Amino acid sequence: MPLVSPKEMFEGAYAGGYAIGAFNVNNMEIIQGIMEAGSEENAPVILQVSAGARKYAGQRYIIKLMEAALEKTDLPVVLHLDHGPNFEMCKEVIDGGFSSVMIDGSHLPFEENIAMTKKVVTYAHDKGVWVEAELGRLAGVEEDVSSDEHIYTDPDEAVEFVERTGCDSLAIAIGTSHGAYKFTGEAKLDFDRLDKIASLIPDFPIVLHGASSVVPEFVKMANEFGGDIGGAKGVPEDLLRKAASKAVCKINIDTDIRLAMTAVIRKFLAENPAEFDPRGYLGEARKAVKEMVRHKITNVLGCSGKA
Repeated sequence: MPLVSPKEMFEGAYAGGYAIGAFNVNNMEIIQGIMEAGSEENAPVILQVSAGARKYAGQRYIIKLMEAALEKTDLPVVLHLDHGPNFEMCKEVIDGGFSSVMIDGSHLPFEENIAMTKKVVTYAHDKGVWVEAELGRLAGVEEDVSSDEHIYTDPDEAVEFVERTGCDSLAIAIGTSHGAYKFTGEAKLDFDRLDKIASLIPDFPIVLHGASSVVPEFVKMANEFGGDIGGAKGVPEDLLRKAASKAVCKINIDTDIRLAMTAVIRKFLAENPAEFDPRGYLGEARKAVKEMVRHKITNVLGCSGKA
């Protein structure tokens, strides 16, 4: 099945009170694990590529891996650019075959964010490609995306932004953050702000970035086998499930995949000190990705059986 646009995915998610998982990919094992989980759960998936992943693996390698994955499934799959930093990168991935892009102008002043987003929208829509934008700013660090401050999305600005840019979906800031260290105290999401935005732009798909839960089981496993991931704390899964039941149609998950892979690789190498065949520990990592994604699909996103 060829790549698809998120349009029908998000229409179903909005109406059905669930969300689609957008999982970051960096290599073959991650793609295989996600696709196996999606197939077993009959769930639509978004595979997203950050600027860092694109630099690490190479755009053509990722596209060829995607082509191989699509040969073995009838699932609807979106290939999405995560946090595109500029028009040029968005153009390159659109021309390369991606079906969705995110232009991240959240660090810019409001008018500059609008101008850059509108430029990407004009080019992308001419090619039939979906555009996600971002308004508001998430604190934290993940790859090349970082901010020391958290700026919540203003509902009235969100309406103006969507109207003036013509973007197809909008990532908002309501309390999530990038990386493994999201909260120091009680975890909270501003659902009143989410509901207000949804009331002002009804039926418009909302996106949550920085939404990994930093599963304690894998933090503990990583630390038991030589890691030093102290104080990591993510978004509780019940809060994400509540967001998915509202206007949130896409939830980004990256840190949880990295953490699961790293934890099981550490465990495997510690318990098998004579092992040096990468297929051993990468095979275990692939299984961990699959089970993490299945868990998210069934217990957090609510999109099992929705393909």
